[in-house]
Amino acid sequence: MASGAHEEARGVHEGILRRQSARESSARTYARALPIVPVRARGLTIEGADGRRYLDCLSGAGTLALGHNHPVVLEAIRKVLDSGAPLSVLDLATPVKDAFITELFRTLPPGLADRARVQFCGPAGTDAVEAALKLVRAATGRTGILAFAGAYHGMTAGALAASGGAHDVQVARLPYPQDYRCPFGIGGPPGAELAARWTESLLDDPKSGVPLPAGMILEPVQGEGGVIPGPDAWLRRMRQITADRSVPLIADEIQTGVGRTGAFWAVGHSGITPDVMVLSKAIGGSLPLAVIVYRDDLDIWEPGAHAGTFRGNQLAMAAGTATLAHVRENGLAARAADLGSRMLNQLAELPRQFACVGEVRGRGLMIGVELVHPDDAARTPGGPAPAPSRHGSDAAADGAPVPGDPEPSDPAPLGPGPARTPCPAAPELAAAVQRECLQRGLIVELGGRHSAVVRLLPPLTISDEQAAAVLDRLADAVAAVARQHEEYGLHRPSRHGRPPGPARSVD
Repeated sequence: MASGAHEEARGVHEGILRRQSARESSARTYARALPIVPVRARGLTIEGADGRRYLDCLSGAGTLALGHNHPVVLEAIRKVLDSGAPLSVLDLATPVKDAFITELFRTLPPGLADRARVQFCGPAGTDAVEAALKLVRAATGRTGILAFAGAYHGMTAGALAASGGAHDVQVARLPYPQDYRCPFGIGGPPGAELAARWTESLLDDPKSGVPLPAGMILEPVQGEGGVIPGPDAWLRRMRQITADRSVPLIADEIQTGVGRTGAFWAVGHSGITPDVMVLSKAIGGSLPLAVIVYRDDLDIWEPGAHAGTFRGNQLAMAAGTATLAHVRENGLAARAADLGSRMLNQLAELPRQFACVGEVRGRGLMIGVELVHPDDAARTPGGPAPAPSRHGSDAAADGAPVPGDPEPSDPAPLGPGPARTPCPAAPELAAAVQRECLQRGLIVELGGRHSAVVRLLPPLTISDEQAAAVLDRLADAVAAVARQHEEYGLHRPSRHGRPPGPARSVD
C-alpha cells in the first residue's frame, strides 16, 4: 500500500475507533482488547480498515464454525434473498425452517432425536438458557437449579444466576473437576470422583440445605471458565446421578456444539443423552439463532408459554442448515479432533520453555493456555511440566493408567504433588500475550477465572499451514512477554536452541 493510501486508511481506522469510544456503552469488551476495524473477511482471515491482515482465532466467540463468509453459507443466504421468501415469520412453518429442523435432528445424540421437541427461543444463547431453565421448572414443579463453579451460561438474569460469578439462592454451586486447579488438590480421576461424590451427598443429605432441584445445567467443556474439558466418566456419573433422581440434565452446547470439540456435540465424547440441549452460536451459520431441544415428555408448555419476536429468522436458519450439513458431510468434527490433538501436542512445549505458562489444555479446536506467575518452589522453569490436559478423554477419565498418574492400585494422593500445584494466575501476562499476538496478526480471546487463559477458537476449516502459523505467532508472543518480564526468569531457550522465528505469512 502506498504511503498516502496507508495514511488515509489509518485515519479511517482511528476515526472509527474514536467515534466508537465516544458513542458506545462502557460495557463493550472485545473492542477494548482488540482495537481493529474489520472491513473484509474470508475463512480464517480478517482485513482491517488500516489494511492489516489477521488470523482470527476468536471466530465470533465460537460462532463461525466454517470461518468468515464461507461459500456454502453465502449461497444459502442468497438463495433465500433471491426467492422472495419472508425473512421473519415468528413461529410459522416455512420450507426453510423445516429444512433446518430436519438437518438439526439428523445430528442429535442417539436417544434424543427420535423423541425430541425443539423450541426457537430468540437471537442469543442466553435466551435459550432462560428457556431451558423455565422449561424444567415448569415440567418438574421445582425451582432450584444445580450449576457448576466456573460456568458461563449468558448475560440475562436467570442465565447469570447459573453462571460461576453470580449468587442466587435458587442455584446450588457444584465443583467442576479439573487438573491444574482441582478444588480438591489432586486432579485426575480421583478429583473427578470426589466431585461426583460431593454432588451425590448434596442431593441425598436431607440436611444439605439443597432440596431436589428442577434441573442440572453443565457445559461439557467450560469455555469462558478457562477451557476445562469435563471428564467423560464424570459426565456419565452426572447423567446417572440426575436420571436416578428424576432431575433433568441440561447440556449447554452453545460454544461446544457443531464439531468444535471433535464430536458433533460435545456430549458425544461421553456417550450421554441429556434431557435438554441448549444450542446457539454455530447453529446459525454466523447469524443470530438459538434453540433448545428436549425430551418430549417435558413438553408441557401451553401455547404462548414461551415466545420471542425474532425466533423466525429465516436467513439464520438457511445459513445454519448449510453449516450443519457441511460439518456433517465433510467430517469436520473428526478433523477438529485430529488437528486439535496435534496443536495441543505442539503447545505442550510452552510450559517446558516458559515458566509463565501454567497449563495447556483443551479438546478439539477449543484450546486454552493459562498464564501464571511462576513459583520456583512448585516447578523449576524448564523442568518437567504436566502434559496438555485432555481431561475429557476416556483414558484419563475412566481411570486407565496415564503417564504421571498413580497406578490404579495405588491410593489416591492426599495432597497436591509438584505437577498439581498451581501457580498464581497472571491476567496481566495473558493480556500482554493477547496484545503481542495482535501485533503479530493473530486474534485470540481471554477467559478463565482471572482472565488468565489465552483461548484459541479457530474455525473448523483451518488448514494445517494456517494452524502452524497460528502456533508460531502464539509461541512468539509468549516468548516476547517472557522476555519483557525477566524478573520472573521466564524465558527459556526453545528445544531447537533458538528463540522462535518470525511469524509465518498465511492468508
